[in-house]
Amino acid sequence: MTKEEERAYWLAWSEVPGIGSVLLQRLQQQFGTLAEAWKASASELGAVEGFGVRLIERVVKMRGQTNPEQLLEQHLVKNPCFWTPADGEYPRLLLEIPSPPATLYYSGLVDLQENYGSKPIVGIVGTRNPTEYGKRWTRKISATLAKHGFTVVSGMAVGIDTQAHRGCLEAGGRTIAVLGTGLDVVYPLSNSYLYKQIQEQGLVISEYPASTKPARSNFPQRNRIIAGLSRAVLVMEAPNKSGALITARLANEFCRDVYALPGSLDNPNSIGCLGLLNRGAHVILSEGHLLEMLGAIPELDPHSALEQPLPALPVPTLEPELAKVLDAIAFEPTPFDIIVQQAALEAGSVSSALLQLELMGLVSQSPGMRYRKLISGR
Repeated sequence: MTKEEERAYWLAWSEVPGIGSVLLQRLQQQFGTLAEAWKASASELGAVEGFGVRLIERVVKMRGQTNPEQLLEQHLVKNPCFWTPADGEYPRLLLEIPSPPATLYYSGLVDLQENYGSKPIVGIVGTRNPTEYGKRWTRKISATLAKHGFTVVSGMAVGIDTQAHRGCLEAGGRTIAVLGTGLDVVYPLSNSYLYKQIQEQGLVISEYPASTKPARSNFPQRNRIIAGLSRAVLVMEAPNKSGALITARLANEFCRDVYALPGSLDNPNSIGCLGLLNRGAHVILSEGHLLEMLGAIPELDPHSALEQPLPALPVPTLEPELAKVLDAIAFEPTPFDIIVQQAALEAGSVSSALLQLELMGLVSQSPGMRYRKLISGR
């Protein structure tokens, strides 16, 4: 079965009312592929935990009315860009959580190094009603992360989310917005211009198809994607009852690091963060302190969670200076000063060359001004 055929079955199963990402995982584990699950008898489906009589009846009805290949063809008219777990480009870190989205729609600039997990993503979340302190520190932290090669992910809500995206964009970095609506529905409307900026400089993603309006139940679901995509989640300001605390809890469940910005006991928006710190979250003491802690996060093995190795990139013909810098970089993260020493060039020339090599997709930047080679054969 081709990848295109298998993704048609991911879409078809996700269209059955009452079947979410957890049940889809169980189906795949039980039958090997969702295409095989589509052929399963009612009794075979009944052996899967969570499949009761009514749900099986809905499945049987849906199968009688739906041709998965035709459904995919029709769906692509309004939703041309999406990944399923059958796609090699599907974000690796989401495959590690218990409930990866069956469909993940995207718009903007795709960076496959983010999808493969070799470029670190940090989530920033918090209250919709931040203080000036929370706004200021969110912008500072987001800009610092952007300048040091991190991608910032948030939910494009008003408040902390907005400040996180803006701080990253203003610093020239990449940011990802995870929506609780379809990609063609901007919510809140006040962030329409921000939405356009993110599309031009980063990525907008959602598990909801086009035309999906905002609904209260969508946003906790959206939060699990933020947590799942991130190597670490930062909570900047959050009251005791906050969606940001849901994201932090999910991050803990997914074995991600959680960091919190300390605040005053007199500020209700700091109580959630102080509670996180009391339960073992890492404290953010400064931009440098945060970078130091994030730099200690173990590097991901780019092959360990992929059924196939990353696609081999052709080795282009490079100008002599670019070739020198590329030759000075190892496949393991190499510190900037070592690259300068090995290449025997001025630091400014090396910095310029590294930027060009990154844009060409030949190297990626890791925390702490370290770089790793992404191609073989040189």
